[in-house]
Amino acid sequence: MGALWIAHVTVTDEEAYKKYAELATQAIADHGGRFIARGGRFVQLEGQARPRNVVARFPDVETAEKCYKSDVYQMALNHARDASERELLIVETDE
Repeated sequence: MGALWIAHVTVTDEEAYKKYAELATQAIADHGGRFIARGGRFVQLEGQARPRNVVARFPDVETAEKCYKSDVYQMALNHARDASERELLIVETDE
């Protein structure tokens, strides 16, 4: 079964977050992930809105989790921690 990596983000430091995005993009691609939504228009129906929403598709939950734990993604997180407020989750899909 496939998996979606879903992030809701408020960027507080654009320059540092750009460094995160470069490394994160590499890590996601290295693990067979591909972006299906990246910051586009959205409609918040419930809960806290974040101005940036990102969805990446992975082959399965385990691969998405390996991506998160990878050295490259952990380096990316070093740039994101003080440059954003975010929620990130992985959800299994029916596909």
